[in-house]
Amino acid sequence: MALEVIDILNQGSILHMIIMGAIFVLMAVMISKIGNGVSAKSAVERKAQPIAASVKTGDAVTAAITAAISEYRKNN
Repeated sequence: MALEVIDILNQGSILHMIIMGAIFVLMAVMISKIGNGVSAKSAVERKAQPIAASVKTGDAVTAAITAAISEYRKNN
């Protein structure tokens, strides 16, 4: 009985080490791909472009925000 438990624990620990090794390798590959392909500056610039484009529309955005605030104040 005790020998079976020890065998199960040994198999579980080996499986655990194999899975953790695979995850480590996968994460290392992902980090290297992300590090080589995207810089922090270019990511910020890409996020800023749609925001700047939507601000230029001005009146429509202001009208939508004003309507949303008015509706919220009526309901609450």
